[in-house]
Amino acid sequence: MSSRVLRKLQGDTGLRVDSDPEKDAEDDLLSVAAGGGAKKKQLNVNRYDLLNQQSLSESEVKEDDDNETEPTQDQDGADPADKGAKRKKKKKKKKAVKAALAQRSSEDNFDGDEIDQVNRLLGPVASAESVQHAAEVQRTKELLSIDNRNLNPNNELKRIFGVKIVQSEQRKKSRTRTHLRNTGIVTPKDTWPIIGKQGITMRYCEQKGQVQVFSYEHNSDYQLVQRIFLQAVESLNPDNVVAVIHSHPYHVDALLQVAELCKMSEDLQMAADLVERALYALEHAFHPLFNLAQGNCRLDYCRQENRALFIALFKHLTMVGQRACHRTALELSKVVLSLDPDDDPLAMVLVIDLYALRSRQYSWLVRLADEWEASRNLSQLPNFAYSTAVARFHLAVQGAIEMADADASLQLALIMFPGVLSPLLEKCSVQVDHKVLAHDFFGPKAQTSMPPALAQLVQLYVARCWPVWKEAELLPWLERNTHAVLARVDSKDPLVSECDGHRRRRYQGAPPKNITRHIVLADLKEVPPAISPGDSTGPVMSFDPLPPADSINLYERPRRPRTATVDNAGALSLFFRSLLPTYNANEPPG
Repeated sequence: MSSRVLRKLQGDTGLRVDSDPEKDAEDDLLSVAAGGGAKKKQLNVNRYDLLNQQSLSESEVKEDDDNETEPTQDQDGADPADKGAKRKKKKKKKKAVKAALAQRSSEDNFDGDEIDQVNRLLGPVASAESVQHAAEVQRTKELLSIDNRNLNPNNELKRIFGVKIVQSEQRKKSRTRTHLRNTGIVTPKDTWPIIGKQGITMRYCEQKGQVQVFSYEHNSDYQLVQRIFLQAVESLNPDNVVAVIHSHPYHVDALLQVAELCKMSEDLQMAADLVERALYALEHAFHPLFNLAQGNCRLDYCRQENRALFIALFKHLTMVGQRACHRTALELSKVVLSLDPDDDPLAMVLVIDLYALRSRQYSWLVRLADEWEASRNLSQLPNFAYSTAVARFHLAVQGAIEMADADASLQLALIMFPGVLSPLLEKCSVQVDHKVLAHDFFGPKAQTSMPPALAQLVQLYVARCWPVWKEAELLPWLERNTHAVLARVDSKDPLVSECDGHRRRRYQGAPPKNITRHIVLADLKEVPPAISPGDSTGPVMSFDPLPPADSINLYERPRRPRTATVDNAGALSLFFRSLLPTYNANEPPG
C-alpha cells in the first residue's frame, strides 16, 4: 500500500507542509467557533476498498496536486501584506509537492529496476514445447530414480539368503585389509590394491533445465597409459594387455578387455572381479554432484572417455543378473538408461523388462510402457509387447486390474509378433497344439516371413525370457489366448492386417547400431550379432564395441582386426590369473 493511500486512510487529504503556527491556531479557533465546539467530522472511507486501489501514476499525482495548489482568486479589499504571505506559503507548498513527486518518481524507477532484474533471472516465458519437454524430463526422472541400497548385490543376497550366511561367506574370502573406500555400486575386495590417483576425473559441464551434464576426463599420465594399452590390443598379444593391468591395476579399458578374455575361458568369477574393479575406478572419480539415484545426470556417449561407464555397468548388471540378483540388475539397468535416455546407446529397453518381471516390479513395468509408448513405440518391440502382457496378468491375479486387460494385451502381442510363439514353446519344452502348428499364422510360415531384423529380436527375447513362461499359471493363459487369436484371424479381424503392415514397415533394412551394440555386449550364443559393413569401420572391441559415427575421439582406435581363439580354456585362464596381482594358486577358478 502506498503512502498516499495510508494518508487517505488516516484522514489526511493533503500534503503535510510547514505553516505559520499563529495562522494554524487562528484557523483552529475559527473551526471551533463555526462548529459550536463539535468534533471534527471524520472522513467516511472504506479501509478495505483502499487495498484494491492501484497506486496513481506520476501524471495523476501531479494533476491532483496542481488542482489542490491552484491559487484562489483574490477577494476584494484584501490586505497586500496578506497577499504576500499567501504567495510565500504557496511557493513553499509547491516546493514540497515537487519534492514528493521526485521521491515518487525515484520509487517508480526503483520498482521498475527490480522488475527488470527479476525478469532477467527468470528468463523469457517458456513456450508450450519447452513446457512439454520439461514435463517429459520430469516423468523420466521419476521413472528412472532409484534407491542406492538396491545398487549393491550384497544387499539383495542378504535379503534372499540371510545376513549371517552372506557375512560368513565374506569372512571366508577375506584375507588382508587394504582399507578401500566403499562406494554405492561396488563393494571393494580386500585383495584389491589401494587405488590412489589413477588419472581419471569427472567434470561438470552444464545444466539443461532439470538435467545435469557431466563428462570424464583423462590427465596426461592416463592418456600415456591408454595409448600403451591400445598398442597392446593392436599387437594381438594378451600378455601385453595383462602387463598394463600389472603396472596400472585400475586402468579401466584394460580391465574390461581382460575380463572378456576370462569370460571366454569360462572363468566367470575372475571376469566379474575385473569388471567390478573397473567400475570401482570409474565410481571413485565421480563428481560430487553426480548422483545416479536421481535419474537426471547425463553423460554423452559420443565422447570416447564416457563410454567406459556405460560398458562397465552393462557387463556388471549382466553378471549380477546371472547371480539371481534381479532387483539389483533392474536398478543398474535404470542407471544405464538414465545416463542417456533419449538415444539409449546400449538399447537397455531390450533387457530392462526381463529384470522388472524377475524382480516382480509389475506396476513399474506397465507404467514405463504406458508413459513411453507415445514417444518410443515400445509396443513395437517383441520383448515389451509380451513382457507387459505378463506383467498385466500378474496384476490381474493380484486384483489390481481386470483379467480382460491382460488378455487384450497378450492377444495384441500374439497378433503383432506371431513368430514368437513357436520358438518360445519349444524352448519351454511344451508340445504345441497340432491345430496351432497347422495354421499358417503361427506355423512355419510365421518364422520364414519375418524380416531379419525382427527375427534377431525374437531370438533375443526367447533366449532371455523363456524361464518367465515356465510358471504353471502362465501356460494355460497363453494357450487360451492363442486360440482366441486364431478365431480372430479366421474371422478376418482388421487388426491382423494392420499389424502385418506395421511389421513390414518398421523392420525394413538393418537394425540400428545401438541394438547391434547391445547384442554384441550380451554375448548370447543363441543370438549372433549381424554386423553390417556400415556399422563398423574397424575391429569390434569388447571395451568399446561399435562406436557411434559422430564419436568424439581422444585416442586413435586399433586398425588391425582382433582374432581370438581359445584352444585350452583352463590353461589360458590359469595363465591370465597368474599374471594378475591378486593371483592365488589355492583359489578355485570358478
